[in-house]
Amino acid sequence: MRISVSSDMDEPVARRLVAELRERGHDVGLHGALRAGDDPRWAVCSAAAAREVAEGGADQAVVCCWTGTGASIAANKVPGVRAALCTDAGTADGARRWNDANVLALSLRLTSEPLLKEILDAWFAASPSEDAEDRENLARVARLDTARTTPG
Repeated sequence: MRISVSSDMDEPVARRLVAELRERGHDVGLHGALRAGDDPRWAVCSAAAAREVAEGGADQAVVCCWTGTGASIAANKVPGVRAALCTDAGTADGARRWNDANVLALSLRLTSEPLLKEILDAWFAASPSEDAEDRENLARVARLDTARTTPG
């Protein structure tokens, strides 16, 4: 799977994230502080990683900033992206299962290496729900994207 990764800081957990994804066999694209010469501002690098997902250049993305909040907000401004800030494995599972999240947002401050592995295990083990109500909610979210990008 191709996964786009961004971080506004070159922190140990961000480097561990990249290494862990590669160890799991994923092709990883880098943005922000993880790529020399790239713009490390969270709003810029998170949106760049999210755009790769929306445009089909990546299957999923992981966006990181100190709290994870800014990265998730920036990613969610990209139409077609459903970014979820996950601080534990249960949230990661639910984000994939019920929300069909395609971008994982992580806090560089709160995410330890053991927790990172748990979150990634849950994220990659879960698959989107086929429940009719869940699918209808996702269709509603997609219509919100369309309403946002359609002129007046």
